[in-house]
Amino acid sequence: MAVFSEKGASGNTGSREGVPGLSIIGAGMRVVGDISADGVVKIEGSVSGTVRAAKQVLVEVEGDVVSREAIIGGEVRGAIYAEERVELQSTSVVHGDVSTKRLLIQEGGEINGVLRMGEDAGQPPQTGQRKGDIHTAAFS
Repeated sequence: MAVFSEKGASGNTGSREGVPGLSIIGAGMRVVGDISADGVVKIEGSVSGTVRAAKQVLVEVEGDVVSREAIIGGEVRGAIYAEERVELQSTSVVHGDVSTKRLLIQEGGEINGVLRMGEDAGQPPQTGQRKGDIHTAAFS
C-alpha cells in the first residue's frame, strides 16, 4: 500500500511528480519478489527479495537491502548496502554483510556478517554476486 495525496505540489489533482512517497507492506502481508521505490519503504510484513529505496528502508526482510539509509528493527537475511547510514535498533538481527559510510547499533542489535565502512562502502557489487565467506560479530 502506498500513501498518496489527492493534490500535487502545485495544487492540481494528479500525481506528485518529484515528491517520493511512503510505501508500506502491512503486517500479515508477504511479498515474494523485488521492490523498488523512489521514496521510503516501510515493511511490517515480510519480503523475500531485494528491496531498493531512494531514501529509507524500515524493514524486516529476507533478501538484500539497497538504499540511501536503512533503519532495521527486525530480522534481515541478506546483505545491506546503504550509501549514507545504517541504524540497527535493539531488536534487529542481520544475517549478512553490511556496507555503509556510517553505522549506529543500539544495544542488543546484532550483525552476523562482514562490516564494511567508509566513503566507498554502501554500493552493491557490480556483478550482483555476494562473497561466500561470512564472519560473525555480535553486538549486545
